[in-house]
Amino acid sequence: MQLDRLIPGMLIPFGGDRAVSVPAGLANEFRAGDMLVVCQTDGALLHIPADIRNAVRDDISASSVAFKALAARSDIQIVAFFEAFVDLLEDDAVWSRIVEANARDVANARATGRSTGRLALGSTARDGMIRGLRIWAASEGYRHADIDIRQHDGWTVSVSRAPVGVVGFIFEGRPNVLVDATGVLRNGNTALIRIGRDASETARCMMDHAIRPALSRSGLPDDAVRLIARQERAAAWAMLSDRRLGVAVVRGSGPAVAQLGEVARQCGVAVSLHGTGGAWLIADAHADRARFISAVAASLDRKVCNTLNVCCIDRARVADLVPALLEGMERAASPIGGFRIHVLEGSEDYLPASLFSTVVITTREGRVVDEPVATMLPHARLSTEWAWDETPEISFVVVDGLEEAISLFDQDSPRFVASLISEDRTAQNRFFDAVNAPFVGNGFTRWADGHYALDKPELGLSNWEQGRPLGRGAIMSGDDIFSVRYRMEQDDIDLHR
Repeated sequence: MQLDRLIPGMLIPFGGDRAVSVPAGLANEFRAGDMLVVCQTDGALLHIPADIRNAVRDDISASSVAFKALAARSDIQIVAFFEAFVDLLEDDAVWSRIVEANARDVANARATGRSTGRLALGSTARDGMIRGLRIWAASEGYRHADIDIRQHDGWTVSVSRAPVGVVGFIFEGRPNVLVDATGVLRNGNTALIRIGRDASETARCMMDHAIRPALSRSGLPDDAVRLIARQERAAAWAMLSDRRLGVAVVRGSGPAVAQLGEVARQCGVAVSLHGTGGAWLIADAHADRARFISAVAASLDRKVCNTLNVCCIDRARVADLVPALLEGMERAASPIGGFRIHVLEGSEDYLPASLFSTVVITTREGRVVDEPVATMLPHARLSTEWAWDETPEISFVVVDGLEEAISLFDQDSPRFVASLISEDRTAQNRFFDAVNAPFVGNGFTRWADGHYALDKPELGLSNWEQGRPLGRGAIMSGDDIFSVRYRMEQDDIDLHR
């Protein structure tokens, strides 16, 4: 039966043994042809109107056609696309148009009180995009590369890489990720991208003046990279509920990303989630003070997913390491004049009391506000990822030994980046074996980045908040998205099993 209406109060089952009632507002809005997605963890009812569903279907259809056409294009043409893309981004006339569009996005975001820290494009972002495209242009082609060959008596099996198909991207308001997404073409995949409203004008301008012209110059299909025009949240739900996607990459943070991942998984779409971020830095009884100060400062240069978010200090070293923590934060804050520290209940006596009454100027939702340097933090909020543009902001907790720090990390963190400052090699080995994180280090936390650590453009980092992924690392790059094929060639025509 086709679902053509909803009735207020009707029960919708979820999770196998629970049900949720349909609100009157949803029932009144729902029409024949609409789609209802029921989240199986919490019973959220996600309404996808027919016009949005159909528009996204058309987008995926176009990307699917382009994927088949891309199979007939050569690696030389794919390389030519990246080279043409570089040429266009290096063209000052093209770049000035992109910057003008970006300025409008930034102004709109500020007017609505939204963060602009990663939205604004400057020369550094331009250089980074160009560098990433050149890496793909110079890289080897992997579309049909052999992984293994097994020789048998009279026949051979070869194992090779192959494209996945349409790769769907849902990005927050960071226009440079549009460039990163094009890396999937190197393996013969196509990219279908939905980017946040904040960066929409920048994305459209980049498509019109750089990406589409580069596709045309290289002879690749026009829809090998396609931008979803619909900005409604339902467009993301529609995209992730279409099983024609080979894989979906979702970047952002918080409950919205978790919900998108759930929609994809329950609809049978493989998904890589970049959800809650925030790195943890732990200093044990054997920490070197100078190394600790340096690690704090270098981990707070700007707010991204791998920025220091929670700092744990062993109670045995609070006398010298708490001042060291404040010194490291002052180094990071010196260009902008302040920092914020949220103190877990029970750890407040180890900070100078004056910090709870000293005021710092910071920004919240686009507004300049005065806040205390230090505030109390209930244990239930230790997992909070602090979002800041200008004023470094962390949580602080005193622990009784490394084991308590590891326990707190596994319980309250998104299980993402963990770093231990300790000169004890045994402790470092214990930390690596015990902590449940994909990124583990002994210094600054900002190393956890595909561009920086592996010298290749990154599509996203995955935390282990939803469990460990099977068979792949937590850094996803364009050349990580592939399927595996097996080909048998028989030499002996009389072969019998």
